[in-house]
Amino acid sequence: MSSEIKFKKHYTPSPVGKDFNDKKVNVTNLVSRLHEEKKKERNSNIALSVAAVSAVTVFGIILSL
Repeated sequence: MSSEIKFKKHYTPSPVGKDFNDKKVNVTNLVSRLHEEKKKERNSNIALSVAAVSAVTVFGIILSL
C-alpha cells in the first residue's frame, strides 16, 4: 500500500515511437521539483548538523565533569 502512494506521482514514459515524440517536458514542473528536493536536502543536512553538534557538546560536558 505505501509503495502505491509513494510512486503515484511518478510518470511512466511510453515506449519509443510515434506517441513518444508528441510528449513535451514541462520545465516549470521540473524546476519546482528541483527546488522541493533542495529544500528537503537542506533540512536533512541541518538536522544532521544539529545532532552532531549536540553530541559533541554533550560529550564535552561529560568529559569536563
